[in-house]
Amino acid sequence: MRIVQISPGSGDNFYCENCLRDAALVRAMRRLDHDVLMVPLYLPLQADKTEPVSNAPIFFGGVNVFLQQKCALFRKTPRWIDKLFDSRRLLEWAARKAGMTSARDLGETTISMLEGENGRQVKELDRFVDWLAETQQRPDVVCLSNVLLGGLTRRIKDKLGVPVVCLLQDEDGFLDGLTSPYAERAWEIVRRLARDIDGFIAVSTYFARTMQKRLDVEDKRMHVVHMGIDLKDYVPSPSHPPVPTIGFLSRMCPERGLDVLVDAFILLKSRDGLRETKLQISGGRSAADEPFIKRLQDKLEAAGVLSDVDFQETFDRDAKLDFLRALSVLCVPERGPVAYGLYVLEALAMGVPVVEPAIGCFPDTIEMTGGGVLYAPGPAETVAEALAPLLLDDEAAKKLGAQGRDGVRRAFDIEQTARKMVETCERIAQRAK
Repeated sequence: MRIVQISPGSGDNFYCENCLRDAALVRAMRRLDHDVLMVPLYLPLQADKTEPVSNAPIFFGGVNVFLQQKCALFRKTPRWIDKLFDSRRLLEWAARKAGMTSARDLGETTISMLEGENGRQVKELDRFVDWLAETQQRPDVVCLSNVLLGGLTRRIKDKLGVPVVCLLQDEDGFLDGLTSPYAERAWEIVRRLARDIDGFIAVSTYFARTMQKRLDVEDKRMHVVHMGIDLKDYVPSPSHPPVPTIGFLSRMCPERGLDVLVDAFILLKSRDGLRETKLQISGGRSAADEPFIKRLQDKLEAAGVLSDVDFQETFDRDAKLDFLRALSVLCVPERGPVAYGLYVLEALAMGVPVVEPAIGCFPDTIEMTGGGVLYAPGPAETVAEALAPLLLDDEAAKKLGAQGRDGVRRAFDIEQTARKMVETCERIAQRAK
């Protein structure tokens, strides 16, 4: 197939599941000899830093999107001026400052982008679809990375006359997190946009059910393709960590439950057999997360255990693999349901067991892989109780991790995902004719 994959970038300041998912999927589809054009939006793709995967310029550059939202003048500027604001260095700087925009700015910009041809970034939209029409062969399908890009659909279909497919992963958390009245308005627009999208592909059964209800989409347009990972680089450590080591791999923010894990770690440090336990934290941060992280560091220092915690700055591919090999167990105590949990698959692929709340996709993932422990969502004491047995028994942890690694290879290999993704896109495209 000839596929255009449109993916929003996040820069490289925090662990972005969507960016990493899309990049792995595009590489796998190309290995199957499909012609896949990957187009980044907003900011550079995190995955491009170590192994370039996008083969198109950045559209809807984050700085231009912001300026066009705030000032009518920038909605009429010539392209040579816009190009200055699309420079990679400036966009990387903007990525580091993510989170500095007010809730109102975020809500208004989200609404504008969803409104597409009626939004304030219509100049960017027209430039993008014109570029696709003029420089690329007509694709068989255009794939949106998430439903927040639904505002592109009408122009793409009008200009190119091709079906549009949309991946679904955790959009509900972002939309629900907008302040009122923007959240209500955004959901209203998204439900309307969903009518123009030819098919949806959710990353888990849980999320397919969730979004089918929220988007009011009929069964025939909702599909599930479990997203996999590229397993070739995941070589487990031949030995146990010298001391029990807990890992956290996600953006260092309250939504991911890092504060709950820190509290659980402090509790575990007081137990016999666990006084030498260490906590490794990776996944990056935005500027808005800095005060939260400082509060955690102050709490750890007050408890006398800060020296046993490492807030790692680097999380590129090689650093991430080394980080995973050094763990006894991984835990990201999410506060709300999630659709995918890439970090779970990455840990299990490395033979590291996981401890996760029994919400969202986690029950299905653990059942399919056999590589983790579920706990009823609760306070830090609950998390500590779930972690303790694996930290105290190296052999049990290693056995559970090995089961998880086998399960990931069986059910979440990216090559299998790519084949099913192409088959699903083909069915959607055929039905759209």
